[in-house]
Amino acid sequence: MSRSYLALLLFLLLSYSPVFAQAEGAISGTVLDAVTGKPIPAAIVTCGDISVQTDDQGRYTIAADGFRVMARAHGYRRSRNETAFPEQLRLDPFAPKALYLSFYGVGSSALREPALDLIASSELNAVVVDIKGDRGMLPYPSRIPLARSVKALEVTTVSNLAGLVRSLKDKGIYTIGRIVVFKDPLLAAGRPDLDIMTEGGKPWIDHQGLGWVDPFRREVWEYNIDIAIEAARAGFDEVQFDYVRFPARKGLVFSRENTEESRVAAIGGFLDAARKRLSPYNVFLSADIFGYVCWNLDDTSIGQRLEDLTRHVDYLSPMLYPSGFAHGVGEYENPLDNPYEIIYRSLARARQRSGVPAVRFRPWLQAFRDYAFDRRAFGEWEIEAQTEASENFGTNGWMLWNPGNRYRPEGLKLTENQAGGSKGLSALEDEGSGAVSGGG
Repeated sequence: MSRSYLALLLFLLLSYSPVFAQAEGAISGTVLDAVTGKPIPAAIVTCGDISVQTDDQGRYTIAADGFRVMARAHGYRRSRNETAFPEQLRLDPFAPKALYLSFYGVGSSALREPALDLIASSELNAVVVDIKGDRGMLPYPSRIPLARSVKALEVTTVSNLAGLVRSLKDKGIYTIGRIVVFKDPLLAAGRPDLDIMTEGGKPWIDHQGLGWVDPFRREVWEYNIDIAIEAARAGFDEVQFDYVRFPARKGLVFSRENTEESRVAAIGGFLDAARKRLSPYNVFLSADIFGYVCWNLDDTSIGQRLEDLTRHVDYLSPMLYPSGFAHGVGEYENPLDNPYEIIYRSLARARQRSGVPAVRFRPWLQAFRDYAFDRRAFGEWEIEAQTEASENFGTNGWMLWNPGNRYRPEGLKLTENQAGGSKGLSALEDEGSGAVSGGG
């Protein structure tokens, strides 16, 4: 075969390739469901700092940056890094079913290993890990100067964050990094200029004796986004922001006028800034919200207005703990007796109001003793009712919250070799109260 013939053949192949048919510096392709082969509309395709969405046929065109193209879509695992010309990106359907490991829990073999054993032996397939905990501490040796200066690195429970993520992924576990944002006593103490103040001019502390920082302040935004980027670089599949809100307290002083519109703009502005800076890492972005946010038409006085939040994140995670609905929901005065209805109806209300599909929600579910009604332990029936409500609604999975990180298999679907295990035990150890049941 002559050299000129080979050159002609190569020219024709390149001319008709959907990748090279684009203008110089751009490539095209299609995002497909790896199981069905069907195109995925509204998938997010990323190349460097640029992100685009696929059309109704799953097609995209994006500016090239070394042809390293990645994708993610609601209800799917994100793609791995692509290094060739990706004419087709195939995503695996996936719904995380997670449990939570705290700042200390992830570093304690006595808590971490039983949790991982339960994941291996049940329907659980994901874990939420504190990257910045409720008291402002980072469990890993961060390189962020501000973290060191405010003494957020005094206790290390994870010596190698990337190594932890690799070990979890080797087990097939989906990884979510939780970052507590505006409740941060260490940042408040180390940078008093960022504090929320009382009308008397003193730094405000909450009922737990912990300080908060001003959600209007850009320095606070950047600090938390820097932490999120370290989590993304370590390999986490998703970054989850908790306490991404104003305190539920009147009479506080901020750096700007405190109105519903200014609060909503501040929370949305922070999430937008995070989404833009995290774009090159192709991580999912989620936010925890109060359960009543699904029902309240205003911002619940904390900056969380449902219709606005859905524009900024991939997933919303309402804390639908039945104990958290102390004032009841609709005709259900005691939510503990109706956990299925509380979960399902709250999600249905959120979908109706927001107009986004069910797969955009992944709720937090109660796996701790009641603190608002009769102090009952949540056992097999309560756990199963909550998970079934979530799955029947069509959420992108669910997450179990227990502040003490002690979980039981009752109420969960077990793998075949674990079925028939002990019955009648409570679903979890007796752990604390709603004072430590997540922030929203």
